[in-house]
Amino acid sequence: MNKTELVEAIAKQTGLTKAASEKAVKAFTDVVTKELKKKGKVQLVGFGTFETAKRAARTGKNPQTGAAIKIPAATVPKFKAGKALKDTVNGNKK
Repeated sequence: MNKTELVEAIAKQTGLTKAASEKAVKAFTDVVTKELKKKGKVQLVGFGTFETAKRAARTGKNPQTGAAIKIPAATVPKFKAGKALKDTVNGNKK
């Protein structure tokens, strides 16, 4: 599902217009992005948590040449699914 399909699905389920649904999706992604940029987290109980993690510097390989390259340390976004979401995806929802 891409962004357009998500907006259409939200509009259909909520009765909002596509324009209002698109604004809501954009607002959600903007708020999550800003919070993660501040090294914060966004927790949606039952769904999951958006947060950041530190990735240490490491040595990798250039796939074309096989030469060793240094990959710098970075802060990366991550998502941890909540129990209710995991259960639903695995068909364990009652």
